[in-house]
Amino acid sequence: MGRWVDPAPFEGGRPRLPWWVLVPGRLKWLAALLVLVWFLVVGCVRLVLVVVRYPLVTMAPLVTAWCSLSFGLGPLMVAGLSASGVLVLWAGYDRPSFLRHGWYRLVTEFRRATVYVPRWRMVMRLADLTKEGGGREYRPTLRRVRSEGWRDRVRVRMVPAQSPEEWELRREGLAHSFGAQSCRVRVVRPRVIELDFVHSDPLARVLRVPALSDDADSVDLRRVVVGRTETGRPWRIRLQGNQVLGVGVQGSGKASVLWSIVWHLAPAVKAGMVRLVGIDPKGGMELGQCPDAFARVVYDNGPDAVELLEELAAEVRERAARYRGVRRLWARSNGEPFTVLVVDELADLVAYQQDRQLRERAARAVQTITSQGRAPGFCVVGLVQDPRKEVVGFRHLFGTRVALRLDETTQVDMVLGDGARARGAAAHEISEQTPGVAWVKTDGKAQPERVRAFHVTDQDLVELGVFLTAGDATVHAFPTRPDGDASGGAAA
Repeated sequence: MGRWVDPAPFEGGRPRLPWWVLVPGRLKWLAALLVLVWFLVVGCVRLVLVVVRYPLVTMAPLVTAWCSLSFGLGPLMVAGLSASGVLVLWAGYDRPSFLRHGWYRLVTEFRRATVYVPRWRMVMRLADLTKEGGGREYRPTLRRVRSEGWRDRVRVRMVPAQSPEEWELRREGLAHSFGAQSCRVRVVRPRVIELDFVHSDPLARVLRVPALSDDADSVDLRRVVVGRTETGRPWRIRLQGNQVLGVGVQGSGKASVLWSIVWHLAPAVKAGMVRLVGIDPKGGMELGQCPDAFARVVYDNGPDAVELLEELAAEVRERAARYRGVRRLWARSNGEPFTVLVVDELADLVAYQQDRQLRERAARAVQTITSQGRAPGFCVVGLVQDPRKEVVGFRHLFGTRVALRLDETTQVDMVLGDGARARGAAAHEISEQTPGVAWVKTDGKAQPERVRAFHVTDQDLVELGVFLTAGDATVHAFPTRPDGDASGGAAA
């Protein structure tokens, strides 16, 4: 009899059953019903979203099929021809309305379906705009898309812990990825931004100045129209209670901004409600084209110009002293004209002047007018080519800053403020073929705006001079001070 050998222990695994096998039968049916309801709800929501995002593409076939089944093919063709005729008449009668409410909606649906939706996931991954956490990928959500012909406005919901600066650093890559000329980033609200994909330039055409009017009451010093924005609205500059600084290289169109302001103010100047005072250090090459618009004008940067600035600074202080305890702001009912000081090349007065004493006197006078002239009714319109701090050290005193074509990228932030270039204000990329195009930043508005000033020709300036001197028009002298000394003189 052999030796006893213990059998080997059983090494088989314990059988495991799916969890749903252990669930009672009634709960299975209830769970299945809940899952079915969930899929139905999700499907309905997605169907509604498709209809909302593509209303023309989805509703047109449904309406066509319903009409065909209900009325037949003949009435359907008649209705189609009638609808086509209505669209043609609409486009001919009111083209802007037709484009905005009709054609651009169709373009919006087409570009969303063929450009943004198919490329969105790939572009977000390659641009490193997605984030991963807990084994899950977080991707920015494509929300609303609106096409306006020259640009597409794409609203995006950012992922958590993402900032708009991350998108601003990738603007150029996003523009090329979606077939646009450029891309701008705007913050709508927390976690929601809007990308402007620009396809063409709506400001490429020259803007002619409007006809002159004799209605001085129509001149609103808070809303002086000097051109048009890229969205088609009038470009308005605030003069009352504000100071304006225009910066641009030679040939960028600074004169267009200057004369557009004067053109709009012409009815009020003719009526004596507005007084223009000018300094042209270039010997009158610019302001000398229409001297009749100015109550007093100096064509150099020497003692005469500095004395004029100091007279205006003294008048600012004197008028402020008279207003003290009586009124807080200048008004037309005061009986004193609103004064606009135009300096064609501000740097020649406050930076390039060889005489140090004259330079310092001019800088002090200009700073006095810009810092204290808001309430008494004084506004400075200064034009300069070099925006560096050592040239114009008081840029912060100008509430509206206009950046025309600039040479360097760093100059954009010098003029418009930190971060303006990152938000799309590419003043250094303005073409030489579009003088008068600029980016504008106004205090109180976070986003810079792209605009173009009217093009004022030499013939327009001749017309302006004739308008100002026609009939019994007079150029008003400076108001007389209480001590009897006049603060101004006759027109030069």
